[in-house]
This record gives sequence, C-alpha cells and structure tokens, in this order.
Amino acid sequence: MSIPIRINETIYKEAKKVARAEFRSIPNQIEFWAMVGKCALDNPDLPIEMVKDLLISKHQDRSLAEPFKFEGESD
Repeated sequence: MSIPIRINETIYKEAKKVARAEFRSIPNQIEFWAMVGKCALDNPDLPIEMVKDLLISKHQDRSLAEPFKFEGESD
C-alpha cells in the first residue's frame, strides 16, 4: 500500500540523482534511505556501511551467492 507524503524538495532532488545512479525509483530510494536509517538506529553498534550492505544483500538473487569458506578450508 502506498501513502503519499510530503518531503523537503532538497531531499527529493538528492533522491532523484541517487536513484538514477543506483537504478531505483525515487520512492524506492527514499524508502531505502529510511530503512537504512531505521536499521542503523536499531543497531547502533554496527557500522552504517554494514547496515547498508546487509539490506542490499537481502534483495539480491541468492543463486548468485558463493558459499563462504574459512581460511584453510578445502572443498
């Protein structure tokens, strides 16, 4: 469900630029920023880059993932 909201024009213009670069719609970019901010506030001990990367990875195709191997582990 979508709900219209009012936002500052400066934020809208910045979201428009970043959305284009990151292949998102403007509303999806603003929603992504809100989710990163919320997760960062909920997890203050985690670096913001880690929060961002975790959110992005949640929406990536799992078939592209490579299994994690510990150093020295063989197949």
